[in-house]
Amino acid sequence: MAAARGTRRVVAAMRLGACLCVVGPVAADETAAVPRTPDAAAVAQGEIIVGSKKFTEAVILGEIATLLLREEGWPAQHRRELGGTRVLFSALERGEVDVYPEYTGTIRQEILRELDLESDAELEAALRARGIRMTAPLGFNNTYALGMRPEMAARRGITRISDLRAHPDLRLGLTNEFLDRGDGWPSLRRRYQLPQEDVVGLDHDLAYRALAAGEIDVMDFYSTDAEIDYYGFRVIADDREHFTTYDALYLYRADLAERAPRAVRRLESLAGTLDEAAVRTLNARVKIDGEPESAVAADFLRAALDVEAEIREVGLLDRMRKRTLEHLFLVAVALGAGIVVALPLGVLAHLRPRLSHLILGIAGIIQTIPSLALLVFMIPLLGIAAPPAIAALFLYSWLPMVRNTHSGLRAIPLPITESAAALGLSSWGRLLQIELPLATPSILAGIKTSAVITIGFATLGALIGAGGFGQPILTGIRLDDYGLILEGAVPAALLALLVQWLFDLIERAIVPRGLRLRSAN
Repeated sequence: MAAARGTRRVVAAMRLGACLCVVGPVAADETAAVPRTPDAAAVAQGEIIVGSKKFTEAVILGEIATLLLREEGWPAQHRRELGGTRVLFSALERGEVDVYPEYTGTIRQEILRELDLESDAELEAALRARGIRMTAPLGFNNTYALGMRPEMAARRGITRISDLRAHPDLRLGLTNEFLDRGDGWPSLRRRYQLPQEDVVGLDHDLAYRALAAGEIDVMDFYSTDAEIDYYGFRVIADDREHFTTYDALYLYRADLAERAPRAVRRLESLAGTLDEAAVRTLNARVKIDGEPESAVAADFLRAALDVEAEIREVGLLDRMRKRTLEHLFLVAVALGAGIVVALPLGVLAHLRPRLSHLILGIAGIIQTIPSLALLVFMIPLLGIAAPPAIAALFLYSWLPMVRNTHSGLRAIPLPITESAAALGLSSWGRLLQIELPLATPSILAGIKTSAVITIGFATLGALIGAGGFGQPILTGIRLDDYGLILEGAVPAALLALLVQWLFDLIERAIVPRGLRLRSAN
């Protein structure tokens, strides 16, 4: 744990020390607070990592906590949009984040569902047993609800969730997390005896657009979502009171209270400062008006606590430089490690035919695992941020390199290898001097394919805080900002094209013309 925190401090120092200037338009997720000069005690206690889930309200609350801590002199970093509940709570337990916004209903019904907790006192005691503390509620309840387009609800005569029983043909689009949560679709369906079978999982932000376009008929809302009023959707009454109370608060590690008690007291000062109307306004300013979360959070702190948080805007070139370096780091480390492992495996599959089916089979099985699932599988082992992303990319890069190395070596005409043996070359001599040089075009093609796959897959690393070009794509989807989506997608595509061009140059440099012509045919 000490080593992990030491690494975080070094990374934080590098990031906080970077000079950021305004060069172009500012993205919603690329503003930063200018902290006070930290006092010696704050620096000695180390950086505080604030996390948030990948929906707008969570990012705003995470930014509020981050700005407040920075203005108090604490070196704080906000790791935003870190996937779902389980990912973030696990990161909190492991010490990869120190604090993040959560909801009491989510803790009861999803995180600690098996304990069947009722009172807040029981909830607090259960969290303490896990080394987690919670602040007092922030003042608003963001519960779940179901909603529809008003014209559809009026035409079908639907005002309550119970009314859905009479309309089994309705198409439901529910958030992926809601589909599996203890307080989500399975229990809701049982309680109301709902007959709908056409139920699909969607990203929350995409579901709003699908509902507005008529592609689905019912979706799950968060009650403080700005889109409800913006689109004029109708909330269906929870007439059997299935959904519990979801009071917003901050969860933090017990060791944070020990090493930074003043920071915890500052977080506690946010208790009761937000009501549902205020939160809907904050959400609307980001989602509808396109204001940066940091600016919205700073305005709230100024009005609620008389705290002045200075915001420094990060320009387009600075954002691109940062994301490019992050993406290149993920790709280079994963691909380099993949080459070191995959090429020898391909050679081994050639030299030991009995092992070839096993080696190629394992590489093929890994390749068939959905990329997002492979990434999630790495989280329990390696946590969040770059390590699990690199591990998943490393495994995903194997198949093209193993297969092309093996097939390139097997494709060498038998008379050539027999002639080499007749000249007295050992098996290793034939491999190094004859077979590998002849198989080079195929091997390079495999590495090139793996590199392109890795560049594309690396965008998913943003879901667990690894950064890269996936970060603006993820934020752009959340904010319905096509400019941000292109800010990540276009450089990723250009990087893939650049890598292909570089490998073409390498092939021209090291592969004789005759072999290039043969491989082209």
